[in-house]
Amino acid sequence: MPGGPFRDFEDLLRVVRALALEFKTDTVFIVGSQAILASMSDAPEAATESPEIDAFPANAKVWEMTEAKRTRDGVQPIASEHIDGLFGSESHFHRTHGFYIDGVDETTAKLPRGWRHRAVTVQTEVEGRTVIGVAPAPEDLVVSKIARQAVRWRDP
Repeated sequence: MPGGPFRDFEDLLRVVRALALEFKTDTVFIVGSQAILASMSDAPEAATESPEIDAFPANAKVWEMTEAKRTRDGVQPIASEHIDGLFGSESHFHRTHGFYIDGVDETTAKLPRGWRHRAVTVQTEVEGRTVIGVAPAPEDLVVSKIARQAVRWRDP
């Protein structure tokens, strides 16, 4: 399968471009372990061995409200589900690039207060405009992982 078992910086940019294009946004958030690629494009393989990159567009809530107005029944689509359908596991995107985008939202990662002030950004071009990918700084990714493990330790 293309892409191999390890994610790289180009995969991160591919996610930013795909979501920016689909959601017509200029900002995409990357969370989860593969966000490390924003600050360490040469991260060790052990840190980049993942079949997915967790991401969501900054305008997800606006997109959901706008799309709900377009449906006949007024049911509000969920951006993360839309991402999973188009770019998720076993999608055309996955088969083409060897990894998939896991649609998440702003509540997925348990990030520490002030993380956006420390965030790392990457830039890429989409249809002649600059798009920004925003990822937690490495220390905030560590805190997020510890918080996630703490929840697992509490819940049997």
